[in-house]
Amino acid sequence: MSVAAEIISLDRLDVITPDSFQSQGYPHEAWTRLRRESPIHHFGDSEVPFWAITKHADITAISKQPDLFLNGPRLFVNPLVERSKSEADDFPRPPTLIEMDNPQHRSYRKIISSRFTPAALKKIHTDVDRIARKIVDDLLAEGEGEVDFVEKVAAPLPIAVIGWLLGVPEDDWPKLYDWTNRMIGFDDPEFNPTDLESEGTRAMVELFTYFSELVEERRTNPQDDLISLFTHAEIDGEKLPQLDVLSYCQIIVGAGNETTRNATSGGMLALIQNKDEMHKLTDPAHLRTGIEEILRWTSPVIHFARTLDRDTVFNGHPFAKGEVLALYYPSANRDEDIFEDPFAFRVDRFPNRHLAFGVGEHVCAGAHIARLELEMAFKYLLPRLEEVELAGEPDRLRSNLIGGIKRLPIHFKAKQTV
Repeated sequence: MSVAAEIISLDRLDVITPDSFQSQGYPHEAWTRLRRESPIHHFGDSEVPFWAITKHADITAISKQPDLFLNGPRLFVNPLVERSKSEADDFPRPPTLIEMDNPQHRSYRKIISSRFTPAALKKIHTDVDRIARKIVDDLLAEGEGEVDFVEKVAAPLPIAVIGWLLGVPEDDWPKLYDWTNRMIGFDDPEFNPTDLESEGTRAMVELFTYFSELVEERRTNPQDDLISLFTHAEIDGEKLPQLDVLSYCQIIVGAGNETTRNATSGGMLALIQNKDEMHKLTDPAHLRTGIEEILRWTSPVIHFARTLDRDTVFNGHPFAKGEVLALYYPSANRDEDIFEDPFAFRVDRFPNRHLAFGVGEHVCAGAHIARLELEMAFKYLLPRLEEVELAGEPDRLRSNLIGGIKRLPIHFKAKQTV
């Protein structure tokens, strides 16, 4: 840890500014110091005061008390969202699954949970395999070259899988990519040059309008896809309201794309920077543990917020009703009390109790399919690469919610085939 990081007071550590995540990446030095000196730390001078939770055990315990530490009404800590609430009110929407609290959350999660179990995914294994193999084939067709890995591999794979699962026509898959970039990237001037949440709201309106037509079509002509599932789902004998169906489509598009895309691109970056580990990962025996280590290392979700339902005391810290907590998953995934040599990237790490998908009732419903996509991508790509290097610096997303890589320029050379 640098001397400057040690000298600065805890209250001045920057763990929330989107600019710093874009320019410097994850603030691991700051998180390490907070874990050691103040693992439950109150940033009272922040524009939105919040408690930073940085230890694995604390995040786990909080996540397993969803009726005390609420997911609503705030998904994450961001002053821009607070300042632009009046604009968001012009287009009210129901909460997505990750913003719901019980009993609504349990009822709505049941709708999707059975479709994303390992057993259920066996039915789509062949299709995901086909999609991943084609993407790798297309990348390596020229034999050698300089490309943006995000554009060629990390982005197309989850978009194709999510589009296919939802039942979106293939010609429209690029729309899903555009909407996701604008909704998640509302803090980034590349996607939202006005520096307000307007572009994200416009993207949401476009997405809702588009899916409204598909939902109407599925009402009379249901298919074996997620749009049909949401359209015909019932809770307590009642069909879901139209806005709830559209909100389900939104979260599948957004969460299903961003986390896997950034784990894939961040994983490739880690492998390029750790060539010995890349060589190990070409061995199928290390593929499963390697994917878990990529997830731990990249931790694509930077934080989610929790809001106190009532006054309480947790680990000796008094919390007041309405106070906000930020659960920092990348910090938990470098916790020295959980992981041996946590700042080493090791594809054979086992066990690996990472929290990249969260924990508790709100653990990511799509975790199994994300793992499947990552396995397929690296299974087909790595054994066919003779060499791969960075061709430029990674271009990171300006966001304190998602640790995104917008562009990852690489130079590759494919192995010669006989």
